[in-house]
Amino acid sequence: MLTISSVSKTFFAGTVNERRALRGVDLHLAEGDFVTVIGSNGAGKSTVLNIVSGDLFPDEGTVTIDGRDVTKLQDHQRAAFVGRVFQDPMAGTAPHLTIEENMAIADRRGRPRRLATGVTRSKRSRFADELATLELGLENRLKAKVGLLSGGQRQALSLLMATFSDPKILLLDEHTAALDPQRADLVTRLTRQVVEDKGLTTLMVTHNMEQALRVGNRLIMMHEGQIILDLTEEEKRGRTVKDLLGEFEKIKGATIDDKTLLQ
Repeated sequence: MLTISSVSKTFFAGTVNERRALRGVDLHLAEGDFVTVIGSNGAGKSTVLNIVSGDLFPDEGTVTIDGRDVTKLQDHQRAAFVGRVFQDPMAGTAPHLTIEENMAIADRRGRPRRLATGVTRSKRSRFADELATLELGLENRLKAKVGLLSGGQRQALSLLMATFSDPKILLLDEHTAALDPQRADLVTRLTRQVVEDKGLTTLMVTHNMEQALRVGNRLIMMHEGQIILDLTEEEKRGRTVKDLLGEFEKIKGATIDDKTLLQ
């Protein structure tokens, strides 16, 4: 479903600030895979997501989604088959618009724009049905401004909106990092539910190694622009955070604690 082949990316090339963000990364996700990504600060985790989404173009290598080479497509050209939820609860939604207006915009993602009624009766009914699956009572607040919602509610709404177009790939960029533990657990539960119900192929960056171990069917660890560990569902079963830190130390030959790895 998603294939990243020999992808490299360097920022500020040829200057004193040159930084190699990705170094020949190869990654393949089969249809329905849910891959969590962990790694040290500057490991290249978000750069991978930005290249898949079209926000960045690789210097070398290719990106293929569902058999289609999308390497040179702009982000808006990939919108129909790539959904994304960001770390900041303020991103991904328009706070000055109502819940139903935000959902109407998401419903048109990746399709040609035309003059039409934004929210019809049938759409409103469908939006309410979709919101009801979140079990947050938002189906009764369709005309509420999104800016009035809590961070957890906004992330749950963003997650729902990102899946409206039935994307081929769902990208989750540390989407629970800015939430308190209770709301983070809620959004994590909703994420697993949505991904499972819709059979979405998902790539999730997280700073939380415990979350990475219990969510998804595969885990990869990145460091200095490379994938240094790739665990299947069976291989990560029974592993602990301490085990992951041990793997990192063994591979890189350095002593590191979880606070350093997760920053």
